[in-house]
Amino acid sequence: MKRIVSDKAPAALGPYVQAVDTGSTVYCSGQLGLDPATGVLPEGVVAQTHQSLNLQAVLAEAGLTLDNVVKTTVFVQDLGDFGTVNEIYAQYFHEYPARSCVQIAALPKGALVEIECIAARG
Repeated sequence: MKRIVSDKAPAALGPYVQAVDTGSTVYCSGQLGLDPATGVLPEGVVAQTHQSLNLQAVLAEAGLTLDNVVKTTVFVQDLGDFGTVNEIYAQYFHEYPARSCVQIAALPKGALVEIECIAARG
């Protein structure tokens, strides 16, 4: 098992890594919409959703792309943002993976969206 860390994605906010590579599967921790250089959370769900999909940088570190993603989980603070998040999400995936989307009470740093994924090789 290999720990994956990319300096092109926000650093972990706690005792976890950005992803774990088991050889056939990569499990990516949830990505908030933080700017990886500054750690600042941009304003608004649009900017935060784009930045959360910086999962690409973590996957790239493992030699994968969003095309390898088989499952995502999207956490939103307000399910009223579901349509906006969907529009942005659809811009990043050529083939849609399986997905869950849930509204939660709060996210770290007051974030509006967080996205995690599972990617597979082969």
